[in-house]
Amino acid sequence: MFSQKANNIKEALSIYINQIVYDLKRKGREITTLSLGEAFFHIPLFSFEDLDYTKGYHYSDSQGIPELRMKIANYYNSKYGSKIDYKSNILISAGSKITIFEIFQALINPGEKILIHEPAWLSYEEQAKLVGAEVQFIPYYYEINEIEKCIKKDTKILVINNPNNPAGKIYTKKELKVLSSACKNNGVYLLVDEAYSDFVLDNSFTSITSIDKDLNYLIAVNSLSKNMGMSGWRIGYVIANEQTIIQVLKLNQHLITCAPTILQLYMAKYFDEIIKVTIPQVKEVVEKRNRILEVIKDLKLSYIPGGATFYFMISINGFRGDGYNFALYLLLKHHIAVVPGSAYGEKTNEFIRIGIGTESEEKIIEALKVIKDLINTKGINTDKVKKLMSLEGLNYNEN
Repeated sequence: MFSQKANNIKEALSIYINQIVYDLKRKGREITTLSLGEAFFHIPLFSFEDLDYTKGYHYSDSQGIPELRMKIANYYNSKYGSKIDYKSNILISAGSKITIFEIFQALINPGEKILIHEPAWLSYEEQAKLVGAEVQFIPYYYEINEIEKCIKKDTKILVINNPNNPAGKIYTKKELKVLSSACKNNGVYLLVDEAYSDFVLDNSFTSITSIDKDLNYLIAVNSLSKNMGMSGWRIGYVIANEQTIIQVLKLNQHLITCAPTILQLYMAKYFDEIIKVTIPQVKEVVEKRNRILEVIKDLKLSYIPGGATFYFMISINGFRGDGYNFALYLLLKHHIAVVPGSAYGEKTNEFIRIGIGTESEEKIIEALKVIKDLINTKGINTDKVKKLMSLEGLNYNEN
């Protein structure tokens, strides 16, 4: 009845977990929510009165309004030393998620491979499947100089997330140059998702757009969602060479038409003011992450190394069961929401992702103690989790 593509796509585990959170909260349950992929910032409402609201009722440039493209280009050029032309190197769409899908559509022929470095944001894999690509994961423990050997003759794109969601790894300038050279030598595109680019406090973040300013085989995507704490506004963008932008633009015209006009006008006018408000709060989140990291070490919890974003990939090695049932039991029994590691790659099942952007340090620390104890708990199996789900009137989805 339904298409094979739709049937083969897995439900987004993070969204599945968060939907259970919403359902439980509506029943009056108090949940420590470590499953959300965002940080909550205090952002003032700047006036809409100075905007031409009549334009906001209508379509605008499918590539994004020039004023906002110019703001983004100037930000990248001044902060990272890039040479982005706002006229030809940027396309704005309704979030970075759709731009990644459009890039895959623009570059991939059915059967070609997309390499994804673990741990990886869960939609990369499913979007790759939707365009008919074969997905190959690079294990999280591979060193950078081992990645080139994973490239085959039918590899088309290598995807990395810098800084990484969910581990927080920051790829160094040297590592990016190694990856860039490996991709160019093999005719492979390097797609770098830079959604957490501002969550690096010591200026050690290097944008891929500064490695080769002609952007040969290099593509960056970013958005307002994480850096500016505006995930609900759905404004994302892609930076690439002119030929790539032309191809992505055609797809954007058919899939989206344009990003929300009034929100683009708002961001074009208040971009600098919002950055001034959010950057100090980004700093607070990263400092909070550093303090939580010390607690993780004190509890002797293992984790995948990283130094940015607002996530941790915590090992549950020793737990007698899988990460999916661990996460569901933790939520249903202890009212602590995390995301199973199986969402982020083939080799990450013995991990869970926790996000520290929406809860107090006190709640996070208490949750980590519960997680530590639960790892050594016996007898948690699918039947027990299904029973707990049934008692709450929830459906257990097979992972």
